Amino acid sequence: MINKESKSVIRKKKHLKIRNRFSGTAERPRLAVFRSNNHMYAQVIDDTVGKTLVSASTVEKKVASELEKTNNVDAAAYLGKVIAERAKAAGIEEVVFDRGGFIYTGKIKALADAAREAGLVF
Repeated sequence: MINKESKSVIRKKKHLKIRNRFSGTAERPRLAVFRSNNHMYAQVIDDTVGKTLVSASTVEKKVASELEKTNNVDAAAYLGKVIAERAKAAGIEEVVFDRGGFIYTGKIKALADAAREAGLVF
């Protein structure tokens, strides 16, 4: 019988490889994205001090009230816009995008495109 790794184990390995390549600094923090089956989360992190500067998720009442569903592409696009607005309000213009080991399609791509349109540079 062939043993096969689960998708979550594969994703975690990919995420570790991505994190070895870059990290967020004070000048250019890391925009980290995580998606579960029901929600999406985005954080802007300064890895030099290990501090989350800005965060947004579909769990928040403000964000969830604007959405019909919290786990589709439209929700991801809205979350990208929200995280970009909050980052710009905190004085953050440039970030490094960390897709969290997820494939860059669908929800992850929608979040990234919406953040770019709202003014974040990456």
